[in-house]
Amino acid sequence: MLFYYKAKSKTGEVMEAVQDATDRLALAHDLRARGFIPISISEKGNFFSGLIERLQGSFSGVSTSEQIVFTKNLSGMLKAGLSLFRALSVLEKQTKNNTVHKILVSLSNEINAGGTLSSGLVKFPNVFSKLFVSMTKAGEESGNLYGALSDIGMNLEKAHSLTKKIKGALIYPGVILSAMVVIGVLMFAFVVPTLALTFEELGVVLPTSTRVLIFFGNFFSNNLILTFVIIISVALFLYLFLRAKFMAKYIDFIAIRIPVIGNLTKQLNTARTARTMSSLLSSGVPMTRALDITGDVVQNIFYKKVLEEGKIAVEKGVSFSKVFGAYENLYPVMMSEMVAVGEETGKLSEMLLQIALFYEEEVENRTKNLSTIIEPVLMIVIGAAVGFFAISMISPLYSVLGSIN
Repeated sequence: MLFYYKAKSKTGEVMEAVQDATDRLALAHDLRARGFIPISISEKGNFFSGLIERLQGSFSGVSTSEQIVFTKNLSGMLKAGLSLFRALSVLEKQTKNNTVHKILVSLSNEINAGGTLSSGLVKFPNVFSKLFVSMTKAGEESGNLYGALSDIGMNLEKAHSLTKKIKGALIYPGVILSAMVVIGVLMFAFVVPTLALTFEELGVVLPTSTRVLIFFGNFFSNNLILTFVIIISVALFLYLFLRAKFMAKYIDFIAIRIPVIGNLTKQLNTARTARTMSSLLSSGVPMTRALDITGDVVQNIFYKKVLEEGKIAVEKGVSFSKVFGAYENLYPVMMSEMVAVGEETGKLSEMLLQIALFYEEEVENRTKNLSTIIEPVLMIVIGAAVGFFAISMISPLYSVLGSIN
């Protein structure tokens, strides 16, 4: 039977956790034997309350920003001389996120039971990535846990910053296109039917484009709510369809070859590969394991395949740089050349870091210019739509005026 309990340690720290026990009395004896004073013990909820807990957990996740704060604060406290258990207890008291609080309680229990931070982190694969866990484990083994956590925080911050900039550059066109759709539907629903009645009264022969617009106008006017339901349903279907596993290969293929976006995709994946490999290798993670983890970090399926081939090549004793050199359509020439120099000089992690810094800066510069490039394309699309609408609805009026003359 599972019980939820609160207990106080000899130092006065309060901990919360869930534990299996035959009854409340047995759990209380166990806690006292471990040096804790029970505060409260309650039976864990039934199926429905458990379901509610799971739903609450799924909606109250741990954001990247909270992970960054966690790693930086924990690293700072460890560097200041606090024990790991004490540092986790401090963070547990400070956090206001229920999910983070539960994770910190679990980590504290793991440490208190003689485990390690990495063994506690691995229990939360949906929160902490393989990169996070592996670098933490490497830091524990090298005796430099606070340094490893600091590096993890820096990597998370850099990746989060790049992702935010790319999303920020795409928000503007997304808002414009959404506004176009809404305004278009409202014009079809309220403007087109009025003009259609005018054309009908005048007995004008309508061109095909005008009849098509009037058809949609009448449909939207008579079924406005249904129209928005259809639009939202289509948008949701496209979203789920594009995120389906079988579509990943095609989307990744297109992403590499679209003008402007293709170069940005290549530079972003190059930066991610280089920074992840640099961080893992500098932490002492073996090359083959580092390639496995890096394959999980990069999102594009074609880059994953390159890293898989790289692992096989390294196991066979082939130079790592030759793998990148064979895929110059994905990784720039600079990648293979600097990796080769790093292998020859024994400073591979330093060279990879230099590559990461260079291409991260390139991605930042490109995202700044992305909105400038998108703006004229949007203007052309909007102009074409407005022009088609205007010509289709005005041309019948001109024919009427011509017949009057």
